[in-house]
Amino acid sequence: MSDSSIISRKKDHININLDEDVSSERSTGLSAFHFLHNALPEIDLSAVDTAQSIFGKVVRLPILISSMTGGTTQAAEINQRLAIIAEKFGLAMGVGSQRVAIDNPNLSESFKIRKYSPSILLFANIGAVQLNYGYGLDECKQAIDMIDADALILHLNPLQEAIQLNGNTNFGGLLNKIEEICKLLNKPVIIKEVGWGISSDLAEKLVNVGVSGIDVSGAGGTSWSQVERYRLKNEGDIRVAESFRDWGIPTADALLQLVEKKINALIISSGGLQTGMDIAKSIAIGANLAGMASTFLKKAVASIDDLSNEVKIIERIIRISMFVTGSQNIAQFQNSKILKSEKPS
Repeated sequence: MSDSSIISRKKDHININLDEDVSSERSTGLSAFHFLHNALPEIDLSAVDTAQSIFGKVVRLPILISSMTGGTTQAAEINQRLAIIAEKFGLAMGVGSQRVAIDNPNLSESFKIRKYSPSILLFANIGAVQLNYGYGLDECKQAIDMIDADALILHLNPLQEAIQLNGNTNFGGLLNKIEEICKLLNKPVIIKEVGWGISSDLAEKLVNVGVSGIDVSGAGGTSWSQVERYRLKNEGDIRVAESFRDWGIPTADALLQLVEKKINALIISSGGLQTGMDIAKSIAIGANLAGMASTFLKKAVASIDDLSNEVKIIERIIRISMFVTGSQNIAQFQNSKILKSEKPS
């Protein structure tokens, strides 16, 4: 695919996410979870500590600005705003797929956000399927070096590629290639879905070959088959894309599977998280980080002040949730302060 085609697709993705209803017909499942209120928390709200050390970096809030964009002028401005806020609040951040900038280094500037966020935990990002289309260790290193990243995300998106015109659909033998990258790369590797979830069985296989983190990126938020649907012209292609709007493992189900199976890796909850309470619930269920994309994208497009105010609100919700469950730190907050209702909420 030419650089111009990829750039056009990236522009389309931003505009479609902002202008169209591309939500999954599935729920994240987080509404079924409810906190165990503690009327006597025996701690001071001001003493609640939301910080963690992850891959050698201090993350002050358990929030990941999920991978979204890069490669265009609009993306450069969005990434700059996101990076400034990530640095201000001590969030983790991932950039969008860097394939376009690896293929054409002249387009790399929109991804280079380290100058705005010198201390944050930062994730590089390429599609795992590219390992079957000419990419290897060198390209993985290029992605990391381009942005001075702390880890590499290899994202999985078989359904999106199947719907996309001329998508890269050869996913054969990828587990072995992921294993090779994990062995040879001197940075942690995180595997991320893009909105249809990762099962505990797959997570276990990935960790067994050396993967350091799993981002479940479950169903309940943006449906990328629906995003691609708005780029299609043929009626038959559109009908096929729309058939998958309710596809995927809901985020809460995927997260709970990994926690119950005791997957030994960094666990990231994402996929349809919209509020501070979604993040709080994700951490309490057992995630180390919780990622948001759409909410942050819309605020970043509006203004950096809107984005900053949104993070302040989310931070208060997390801190108060920890306080009224008697949790002084993240470790105390995980796994023991929340229950799943047997009845639909």
